[in-house]
Amino acid sequence: MTLKRAILALLTTFAIARIAFSLNDSFSQPQIQSRLELYQTNLVLHVAEFKNNPDDEFDLNDAVSSLVGENPYSAASKQYNKVRTEIETTRNNFVEQLDKLNNDSTAENAAQKKQITSQISELEQFIDELDLKRGILTAAQEKPEEAISIWDSEINNSDRSSDKYVRTAELLKQLWQNKPQTSAAEAKSIITSNLDGWFCYAALAQLDRVSNLTQDLVALQKQEIITATQSVAKLAFISALPIFGGIFGTILLVFLIVQGLLKKEQSIIATNSNTSWETPWDWEITWQVLIVGFFFVAQIALPLLLGIFNLNPVNSSLRIKAVYVLGTYMAMAIGGISVLYLSIKSFLPFPQDWFKFKLTDNWIVWGFGGYLVALPAVLLVSLINQQIWQGQGGSNPLLFLALQAQDKVALIIFFVTSSIAAPIFEEIMFRGFLLPSLTRYVSVRSAILISAFIFAVAHLSLSEVLPLATLGIVLGVVYTRSRNLLAPMLLHSLWNSGTLISLFVLGSGT
Repeated sequence: MTLKRAILALLTTFAIARIAFSLNDSFSQPQIQSRLELYQTNLVLHVAEFKNNPDDEFDLNDAVSSLVGENPYSAASKQYNKVRTEIETTRNNFVEQLDKLNNDSTAENAAQKKQITSQISELEQFIDELDLKRGILTAAQEKPEEAISIWDSEINNSDRSSDKYVRTAELLKQLWQNKPQTSAAEAKSIITSNLDGWFCYAALAQLDRVSNLTQDLVALQKQEIITATQSVAKLAFISALPIFGGIFGTILLVFLIVQGLLKKEQSIIATNSNTSWETPWDWEITWQVLIVGFFFVAQIALPLLLGIFNLNPVNSSLRIKAVYVLGTYMAMAIGGISVLYLSIKSFLPFPQDWFKFKLTDNWIVWGFGGYLVALPAVLLVSLINQQIWQGQGGSNPLLFLALQAQDKVALIIFFVTSSIAAPIFEEIMFRGFLLPSLTRYVSVRSAILISAFIFAVAHLSLSEVLPLATLGIVLGVVYTRSRNLLAPMLLHSLWNSGTLISLFVLGSGT
């Protein structure tokens, strides 16, 4: 074995170990999907307070009722109970991990124990928050005794719960017992500090009722109707994108399948389907670019450098976190593209169709059409995936940051990262280089599947492997048929942009 291959083998071992560790670590992490469902539930609760203005030309009450369902409070309770069960399972998994590590006092395990302890604390605070809200939802269904029982459990868990949750639970219990023992001003301060969205409104409304603050209650209800009206538009947008996109995408997918069966080699989907790339380099170059240019740079070199310079924005503002994400991604992309260029520059000029960017081609049709097809395909796989992982398996941390990004500057930075930088870099690496390189040894179909799987694994979240592999397959089909990298870049950008906008709308509804 040559020295180069020995180094590549060593780096491959490190990369695989790092990937395996990250995937295993994500196994016990909650998915962001659970939080997304809660954010959407919170929007529904706001919409449930909608009252059509008698002076309005159109009566929207029926349309709004179809959005929220017959019993939104009962549905919301089920959702909150489901998420609480998932989070409690995750917390228990971490507790078991911590118990196993407690007998080992090595420095590495000490750091790991500190991290797990912090994660347990965060999850317990989330459970406390869920319990406060579960109680309010139960009270909204005219079950005050059951709600008080939930808050009593929170109060009795004072060894686990922080003071603010215990204090809030005690206040909520007093309000729904119609026995307020705290001044209205202090009670409002506690509620607005520790509750958000519809839950804050419901608690404040109950405070105004039991304190006979009639004028305050009327003003509060008027403000909630304004919020509910805004939430109707937000919920309609969130619902319309997957529904209408999924319908058009399904129609397009059925059309392509039927046309493929009838016209075979002359069908749209058969375009370039069996045409491989003329690849001048061998498997070793492909291996080198993949391991060194992507996994080594992203998973080993960059984290090592960040650690040396102690760059960690965990306690920084959202804008700083957004800049950090963009900066680290750009560093990874520059490093990866540099390795790619240095690895294949000796083969210049490349054969036809390599790294093709053609503005006058039909790439927009392929990119947008691929996006429509990806919507129902990924949605279906995601539904199956949810049943497999039951809220576990981790998620891309950028998604949760974007969910919090109600700062326009932070949102723009996240947009540049996810909708411009990521599609350009990842499509060059996975579709522009990896997929065509694989066609030297396997069929185009197999190359699409292999590159899609590696693309999915590279995101390092178990719960995202199946949905991202599905998206990767659609991206691969779009690229192999269009032979223009602008097409999968457009599809990738549309996908990430749709996700980012939906997260922003959901986050603004709380």
